Parts: sequence; structure tokens; C-alpha cells
Amino acid sequence: MQISGAHIIVQSLKSEGVTHVFGYPGGAVLEIYDAIFQLNAFQHVLVRHEQAAVHMADAYARASGEVGVALVTSGPGATNAVTGIATANSDSVPIVVISGQVSSPAIGSDAFQEVDMVGVTRPCVKHNFLVTKASELADTIKKAFHIARTGRPGPVVVDVAKDATQELSKFCYLQEEPFIRSYQPVTKGHKGQIKKAAQLLASAKRPIIYYGGGVVLGNADQELIKLVQLLGVPCTGTLMGLGAYPSSHPQFIGMVGMHGSYEANLAMQNADVVLAIGARFDDRVISVPEKYLEAKKKIIHIDIDPSSISKRVPVDVPIVGDVNSVLTDLLSMWQEKKLILNSANLQKWWETIEGWRARDCFYYDNETDLVKPQYVIETLAKLTNNNAIITSDVGQHQMFVAQYYPFERTRQWLNSGGLGTMGVGLPYAMGAKFALPEEDVFCVTGDGSIQMNIQELSTCYQYNLPIKVINLNNHFLGMVRQWQEFYYDNRYSHTYMDSLPDFVKLAEAYGHVGMRIETKADVEPALKEAIKLKNRLVFMDFVTSREQNVYPMVGNGKGLDEMLLPPHMRETAKDSDVFDVKDRNYDIRSVP
Repeated sequence: MQISGAHIIVQSLKSEGVTHVFGYPGGAVLEIYDAIFQLNAFQHVLVRHEQAAVHMADAYARASGEVGVALVTSGPGATNAVTGIATANSDSVPIVVISGQVSSPAIGSDAFQEVDMVGVTRPCVKHNFLVTKASELADTIKKAFHIARTGRPGPVVVDVAKDATQELSKFCYLQEEPFIRSYQPVTKGHKGQIKKAAQLLASAKRPIIYYGGGVVLGNADQELIKLVQLLGVPCTGTLMGLGAYPSSHPQFIGMVGMHGSYEANLAMQNADVVLAIGARFDDRVISVPEKYLEAKKKIIHIDIDPSSISKRVPVDVPIVGDVNSVLTDLLSMWQEKKLILNSANLQKWWETIEGWRARDCFYYDNETDLVKPQYVIETLAKLTNNNAIITSDVGQHQMFVAQYYPFERTRQWLNSGGLGTMGVGLPYAMGAKFALPEEDVFCVTGDGSIQMNIQELSTCYQYNLPIKVINLNNHFLGMVRQWQEFYYDNRYSHTYMDSLPDFVKLAEAYGHVGMRIETKADVEPALKEAIKLKNRLVFMDFVTSREQNVYPMVGNGKGLDEMLLPPHMRETAKDSDVFDVKDRNYDIRSVP
């Protein structure tokens, strides 16, 4: 029996276990939408903009661990999806995007709504395909899902010519994983390298475990927890790794990087052995590689992607493999060899770190009636028992969440790390709610970011998504303003929002509950009221103090030990403090 290419696409998605597809129809995909209507094989979510469709598929994948799916038409539908595709690619998120294309005889003729989607997306996908024959659709979709979810995950685009959706062909969908000769990712770590890593760790005086989003994507959080607690060493996570190790545990010393904690940054800089797990040593984590390497250290690097190893810093013990598998083997070898760390050295290291931690780099003055964004996040954490799924847009509010919400479990924190995409917060919350409908989902956003995909409040109403939106409204593009304050002599060039909507009325116009909160005393009652409204989307517009800054901060060209510190730490700075370590013989034990 032969069926149309459109029916083959829908049946293939059903065979992959797809339950949700996020999309927007158009001429090139009308056959596919007709097949969706006829077969009723999964829930299709009609978005209001294709960028949001891909963001929702992205968040669905982050929250569930499954492959997210988006469907867009040709031309502007496809190009609108590119930002979402690039966002997923930067954070290694497995999604499959099916885009419509003009009929194959018209390809290259500048036909109506024709765009070379394969060429456009080539720099920002893991792989892409152009399909012009119905007989190739099932095998291509099978390969797309396999490539998206295996190895280092990422987005795969399947661009489908319209005539391929109309053509008839036999349908057969393979149950086993396809064999792709040119794509054979390594999953098992080399035993000899794992042995070297264990021996190097055992010799460390100042060890640190540094983990990233690869631990989340590789479902290796339990192995990470076992290793950290077995060794008794400090650990620090990247923005994308938060939640892989419980933030409330004393061995977690905070996020590392540009807005990382004082203690995490100094420990990362001054460790003599660094075990990096599923992280990239990117510029927002270690800043300048040359400055990071000034304090001599040995580096062990575990990653599924060989191209990420030694990309920014030279590595002493590279281990290519699935982080779950490698950590399991490392744990076994450590116990089998009965390795231990020198307790006296480890105690001195912990004493130093606790001295840094005592400086309380996240302290802020809250003796005011103004709404401080830090206080909103702390109150949210208290009322949700650190257990909600939190999405964010990009900017100061994103960093305040990372610093003040203690994430306790994996896949709890969804944000755009690599690409830094404003506008993801709302569609991320929606995708997470579709994936995990029983979870409480909060979107923390800002007055700039929320307006980039605010039209999706309409989608929320259509599908009755009771997410909670926390808008930290300071009338600025806050992070850009902060940089302008620090480095451009307070020249706030086009960062002040001169004309904002009444967000309460706007939320109500979309059919939701709107609240405006203007004083500190009203923060907790408003959050409690919103949480009680289980079946309604609540948009909370928190009018916050306007010129709050995110501290600590590592500026461009600076090292991890050259942080711009908050006022309370600058007032008590001593000669041996972080600003002066470059100019003297640095003894790690003498730093307060």
C-alpha cells in the first residue's frame, strides 16, 4: 500500500513516539497539515510565530530529555525559525525541525517563498537534509532523530520539497537505530585515560570538579553526585550545568564564570587539578585562557565531543565519551584502586574556600521599600521550596535567578546560555509545561525580553497553560545598561525603555490574570496568590529598583581573580585581596 509523503512524515513522527509538534502552517506544508488533521497522531500546538515554535520544541527537549519537534513552512517561515535553531545548537539541545520547501522543479528559480534552508542553517545545525522524493522521507526522519539525540546532541533540519509531500510511496519505518558510516560517536571512555585521570586526581592538593550542561544532557547527575561526595572535593557548575549537583549542598561552591560566585571563581583559578565534565571552558566561564592558565594547573576533560577538548585550553588528560559512562568507570576505578586524597591538603583547601565563602559575595542591601530583583527570586525560591521549573530570558534577571535560586535537580533550569537569546523565556515555559504538565513552571523575564515573544500569551490562552510570568521591570535593558555604567561613563545609549505597555492590562487583554507589584511588602503576598491560581496564567509585573547591578562581574579581558566586586566587599578590601594578586607572589593560603 502506498501513501503520500505527507502521511509518511506524520507516521514517521508517530513511530518515533512524538506526542507534541510545535508549528505554523503555510503553503509549502499544507499537505503535511492535512495529514496531521486526518491521522490525529499527536498534538499539534499552533504558535503565533515560528521562532517561538522552535523555542518551545527546544524547551520540550530540555525538560523531558526527548527530541523536540517543530514544523514550519518555506521562505519566511523557515527563516523565522533560524534563531531558535541556532539557540538549540549553541546549547546542544536535540530537536528536529521540518521545514517546507518549494516543489523540486522550482528549486533554484527564485520561486515564491523559496529560501535555501540547507544553506542558511548549515552553520547552526548538527546536520541538515533536503528531501525531494517521498521514498526518502522515512529513512531521512529516522536518521534525523538518531543524529539529534546521539553523541553531542543538537538540532537537525529536514527540508522537504512540496512535491515530495504529495508523491505516493511505500511506508516502512525501521525500528533499530540506523547505521551511518560517517557518523559513529564514541561513547565509552578509554580505560587508560580514565586510569590516568584517577591517579592525577588522587595527587591533587587543590582539586575542583567543574561541570557543565553535558552532565544534564547526558543524564549523569547521579554519577556526578556520587563522585563529588566520594572524593569530598568542591564542585562548581556553569550556567547550563546548574541543578546537576544540588545547590544547597555545602560541597557546591556556586556558579563559575562572569557572574559566578567569588569563591567559585577563585577556586577555579587557583585549583591545581581541574576535572571538567561536560563543559567547554568557554569565554563566559574562564574569560581569557592565558590569564586562566597563569596559575599552573593540570586539567582532565571529559566530553562526548572531541572537538570541544583542548579547544580553548590545553588538556593534560582528555577523555572522549558519554559522561555517564565515563563517570561510572571513573567511580569504579577509584574504588577498585582504593585511591584517596591527602586529607591534610584537602582540609587546607577547604579552609581557604570557606574563607572566601564567608565574604558573602551575594549580599545586597534590602533595607528599603523598593522591590529588589534579588529579593523577588529569593522569595520565589522559598515559596516553591527550590523545586519549580524556572525558565528565563537573557539579561540581569537571568543572572539573578542563577545566583539566588538554589536549583536542586537536573532539567529544572531552562535558559539560553550559548547564544544568549532574548525572547526565549515565555516559549520555554510553554514547552516545559507541555512536556511536564504536573510541574509548576515560572518564567522570569524582563521588560525588554518579554516583548520579543509576548504574542505567545495568545497561544497560552488557547491551550490553557497556567504558567506564571515574573517580569522584573526596571525600564532598562538592564545588562546592557550595566555595561554602559561600568565601561561607557554612564552613557545609556538606547537602553532606557521610554514607552512600555501596561503589562497588567496587556495580560488581561490576552485573557490572563495580571498583577502589578510596586513595594517590597507586596512581593510575597503576590507570589502566594499567583501560586494559588493553579489553573490560570498569572503575569506579575514587579516594578523593581532601576539600577541594580549583578555582582561579582568579570569584565572583558579580565581573569577570574580580577572580579568587580559588590560595594560591601570593596569597602573591606585588603592588600591581599583579589585586585592585587597579579602584582605579588601569590600564596593561596594567605587570601582572606
